[in-house]
Amino acid sequence: MANVQYQMIKFHEAIKLKHFDENAVLREKRNRILERLDQGLDKIFRVCNLKPPKYETFDQGSYTMGTGNKPIDGHFDIDTGVVFRICKDDYLDPVKVKEWVYDALHKHTNLVEIRRPCVTVFYQQAGDPIYHVDLAIYSHPDCNPDGKMYLAKGKLNSAAEYRFWQESDPQALIQLIKNLFLDREDDKQFRRIIRYLKRWKDVKFSSDGNAAPIGIGITVAAYHWFNPVYTHDSFTNIKNYDDLEALRCFVNVVLTKFQNVYSNRNIVQRLIVELPISPHNDLFEKMTDNQMADFQEKLKFLLEVIKEAQQKADPVEACKILHKQFGDDFPIPNREDTAQKRPPAIISSSASA
Repeated sequence: MANVQYQMIKFHEAIKLKHFDENAVLREKRNRILERLDQGLDKIFRVCNLKPPKYETFDQGSYTMGTGNKPIDGHFDIDTGVVFRICKDDYLDPVKVKEWVYDALHKHTNLVEIRRPCVTVFYQQAGDPIYHVDLAIYSHPDCNPDGKMYLAKGKLNSAAEYRFWQESDPQALIQLIKNLFLDREDDKQFRRIIRYLKRWKDVKFSSDGNAAPIGIGITVAAYHWFNPVYTHDSFTNIKNYDDLEALRCFVNVVLTKFQNVYSNRNIVQRLIVELPISPHNDLFEKMTDNQMADFQEKLKFLLEVIKEAQQKADPVEACKILHKQFGDDFPIPNREDTAQKRPPAIISSSASA
């Protein structure tokens, strides 16, 4: 059995995004947008001799959870929450609140859009998108009678039934993900496995529509079902992590979670991954039955490929197999570099499946 842990770690280093605070370009984009938002809101409300509602901002999304990957198309995105100190009951149409943000940021770049879950500011270069910043708009929990936070959903042309405030608590999700593993090394493997699978879906699925499983769905699936895999040397008290086996176990568990569901007059198999916080919705609900079947088949194929790679005695051959699944960032070592370094087979002590 080939040991490719070195190559797995090297792959992870190639795909992972630095923490948001370490990325000066993205930080500058976000800060400029928030400055423009301040100025724009003041201007909008001054026309009516009013002061704009106070608001707070926070970072959300994969950057904040530490599960972000470098995009293979080079199109970076940032997620920021904007929490207005308003009661949602005073604004029955949440799109009106999103329009404040849209109007404040209009013409900040060539393209600003109100999308269903957020307001998005696009940055382009020679007509091609290079960055976008998603601003999710919330009503502050202190301002609502039930003490809950709500996300403004809906677009400019949405019908009334698609304009609503949805209970949401993204900061609670961030804390759940951050605090899942007390052991720092277990936590690192947890994030590596998420990043491996997210890169796999970027390589193997179209980015159009809902064809690909969404990244937060993979992250929450790992929150529910991932277990660290390592061998423990009791003499040195050192854990030797086996990422490929951890990935195999996780993919295997995910496949067992597909369940029969009645859909469109048929019994189909779907993977249901519920958000562990309100609104507890299925994160893959937007995938069609055909897209879900494609996801399941590709996961099955991935599982077989991982098993095949694990059976190879030569790390070079194992990496060639994995390279086809994970793309060009997965390294294939030179045969000379591995010929004298073939370690003994690993028997993982904490494999979950």
